[in-house]
Amino acid sequence: MATLRVTQAVNLLQRQFSGLKLGPLQRVSSLHTTRALGTVFRIDRPAQFVSLNNLRDNKGSRKTKKRVGRGHGSGHGKTCGRGQKGQKSRSGNSKPGPGFEGGQTPLMRVFPKRGFKNAHARDLQPLNLDKIQHWINTGRLDPSKPITLKTIYDSNLVKFKDGVSLLGRGAGYLQVPITVEVTRASKEAIKRVEELGGRVVCVYHNKLALRALLKPEKFAILPKSAMPMTAKLRRMYEDPERRGFLAEGIKNEYEPVSFNFERRVNTST
Repeated sequence: MATLRVTQAVNLLQRQFSGLKLGPLQRVSSLHTTRALGTVFRIDRPAQFVSLNNLRDNKGSRKTKKRVGRGHGSGHGKTCGRGQKGQKSRSGNSKPGPGFEGGQTPLMRVFPKRGFKNAHARDLQPLNLDKIQHWINTGRLDPSKPITLKTIYDSNLVKFKDGVSLLGRGAGYLQVPITVEVTRASKEAIKRVEELGGRVVCVYHNKLALRALLKPEKFAILPKSAMPMTAKLRRMYEDPERRGFLAEGIKNEYEPVSFNFERRVNTST
């Protein structure tokens, strides 16, 4: 029945295109191939149709699992390709790790440990007064506004990770009264800034508060800044000689711009 229908279709096409001169034409589909050379048509049906019972993976895509211990005729029997004795023939063996020296005491265990690494240490970047004056002279800083860590970050004055320590190198170059909020300050830097009528305030920022200060656009609600957690930090920021923002003579007179005492909605974005 199928052969008869194909023959009828060929005859119909021959009658329709008998007066035309057709060039070489080839059309390929998933079911059959039709070729037209001049006025002669031929329909080549595939030898086998794709169906669920003849689906196969591509040749070489699935490899046969190596079966060992199945007799010496397989080539992988008895010792299973591991040879006789030795470290590499034992079950459960893995390659020796770094520092393994064949069983003798490794070098890393011969010598005792010395010192420790403080997990709570802060990497404070130094900032000197002469560089601040240079930034003011070139118009990168406005001395009439408080110089905070955000100002330092935006003006690319110093690249820092945990905070900034104000130092007194080049104190003679500073000629403008400024208000500075930094993480820590030396006595010489404090003395020179206050001689000119300025103010130095040391403010504490943990990682979250520092991120909210430097990149406020990432926060819909700015978090409340955390107070110093350890006793050592509390003593430092409560010391009036170090100009801590929690000192008695400072916290009642000056409120740090870079410290959030309460959670608040970010209106700057």
